[in-house]
Amino acid sequence: MASPAARSASSRTVPARPNTAFRQLRGRLSPGEFAAAVRRSAREIGEQVSCDARYVGRVESGEIRCPNYAYERVFRHMFPGLTLPDMGFAPREAVRGRGARTAAVSAAPLAPDPDHRDTRIQICEESDVLRRAFITGGPAAALGFAALHPIEAAAAAASDRVPPPRPPAGGRAGAAEATAVEQAVRHIRLLDDRHGAEGIYHRATQPLRAAYDLLEADVRHRSVADRLHTGAGELAISVGWLAHDSGRFDDARSHYAEALATARVCGDAALEAHAFCNTAFLARDAGRPREAVRAAQAGQQAAKHLASPRLLSLLALREAGGWAGLADRSGCEQALARAERLFAGGPRDSDPEWMTFYGEAELAGLEAQCWSALGDAGRAAEHAHRAVALQDPHFTRNIALFTAELAADLAADGAPEEAAAAGLRVLTLLTQVRSARIRTLLATTAHTLRPHHTLPPVADFLSRHAAAGKAERAGGREREGAAVGAVGLIGAD
Repeated sequence: MASPAARSASSRTVPARPNTAFRQLRGRLSPGEFAAAVRRSAREIGEQVSCDARYVGRVESGEIRCPNYAYERVFRHMFPGLTLPDMGFAPREAVRGRGARTAAVSAAPLAPDPDHRDTRIQICEESDVLRRAFITGGPAAALGFAALHPIEAAAAAASDRVPPPRPPAGGRAGAAEATAVEQAVRHIRLLDDRHGAEGIYHRATQPLRAAYDLLEADVRHRSVADRLHTGAGELAISVGWLAHDSGRFDDARSHYAEALATARVCGDAALEAHAFCNTAFLARDAGRPREAVRAAQAGQQAAKHLASPRLLSLLALREAGGWAGLADRSGCEQALARAERLFAGGPRDSDPEWMTFYGEAELAGLEAQCWSALGDAGRAAEHAHRAVALQDPHFTRNIALFTAELAADLAADGAPEEAAAAGLRVLTLLTQVRSARIRTLLATTAHTLRPHHTLPPVADFLSRHAAAGKAERAGGREREGAAVGAVGLIGAD
């Protein structure tokens, strides 16, 4: 629920006006029933909201003119295709100013259409159907991507939702282009949550180039220019993360540096903190722990005035990962304690939109990685167990990642049969997820377990792991050939 500060910020300058469009979306449900539907939808996509009848009433009365990022994501999930203005909300930049502009949408005139919305609340089935249609049909099929791996077809569909590489007619960009860039960021993050980075990265570079081309267009309003810069920077970070998770560390470093430069150019502290956060994570994974510490500390400096304890908590975890890589147990423990203390401060309306993944499961998972790097496999396994147990089903990639970490920690801790069982669960999840990090963890587990190959569970895991490796290599060759043809089709547009 929104904080008192957020409530005052959203209502102190403009008299409340009833939100009739949102009331129509509620249909015949009572406020309490609608609130329950909101909470259920939030769980589906891994969000954390505490919606109740009072919150619904505040929205419908106009007291809440624009929802925070978590609620916005839930409402978009419930009502696919609707923008915030369609739901009766004011543009974010008109409510909260420049600091929250990254999720703003154009203030198109509201045209409520009540004749078919009473049944829209059957969201569980409808949104899944629409999501599957988006992933497997439409633009992807038209461009010949239907024969690709489902993950790559999804990426192709997402790429079609972004602005063209050239500025609009007349060389002028406006709110519609800024919104398109922001939506591209959300689509890519959603695909990554579900499927991991591989198969998405190369196609995601197309909207990134388009976004930076738009920065050269003529823009009349400063608010739109700010949104375009922030959107391009966030897109660079998202694409950098896809490269990072795919093992393309040099590409990731380049994208993160591009985002950091964009943040510095437009004076966006939130974007700067995000770029440093990902840079620290990359440095740790690339074997540069001292750089990881410095980048995480720079991120904390950038974020100190952003009123987001959760962001500072995540940056403290990034610092802890660097100290663990340096085998500095004291520095790591101090950073972990700071991360836990800040996390306990709870979510805020000012938390960045991209941090929706950061809950108790992620906290436990990152702590497990620190203890593993310090050589404390038993403690690492305890945290990894907790990370798996707490992870929301929406984040399929993270479930696979944390389970792979658990398998590696159990193997190192001398529990081969439990490790093999966890490894088998990961192999099942890899039918939905493609991630170089996860495969590397599984390979480490397999190597550790080979001396125990006489144990039936271990033998089963080793056999299935070897077969999966062969299938992945064969599939990779097929996908590479298909991708060459698909890219040729794109280039012909």
